Amino acid sequence: MEQSVGSLQEQALKRKERLKALKNRQLQGREPEEGEPEKKKALEEPEEEKHRELKLRNYTPEDEELKERQVPKAKPASVEDKVKDQLEAANPEPIIEEVDLANLAPRKPDWDLKRDVAKKLEKLERRTQRAIAELIRDRLQGSEEMLAGVVGAAGMVEGDSD
Repeated sequence: MEQSVGSLQEQALKRKERLKALKNRQLQGREPEEGEPEKKKALEEPEEEKHRELKLRNYTPEDEELKERQVPKAKPASVEDKVKDQLEAANPEPIIEEVDLANLAPRKPDWDLKRDVAKKLEKLERRTQRAIAELIRDRLQGSEEMLAGVVGAAGMVEGDSD
């Protein structure tokens, strides 16, 4: 029952491929189908994974090739600068320098009624002014007639005394 080392390695590789295919199908949410052809199974398997580049953050290598992959040490940010920024953000500059008392005082309960009636009141105000002007003209005409009558009557009285 001895098997050669080469055949054992081949069997191990086939087993790995089947496990990868099974894992991919489970991740995709489908179960393996028995009647699926081998070519279709091979197409579903992802290509060989690309190797990530090695980044050394905490390890200082001795080898020259590995020293190129070493990440430079990060410099901590200044705490004083962060605190300054936070203090500046906490103290906003005043936007309004002058306070308008009319805007601060609450509105009267009937302000909306006055707003809605304002246009109608403007029309009525114009009509009222016209009517007043007309009445004044009538009185002036009446007083001119009375004045003319008084002047005419006075002229007759003076003419009689001559």
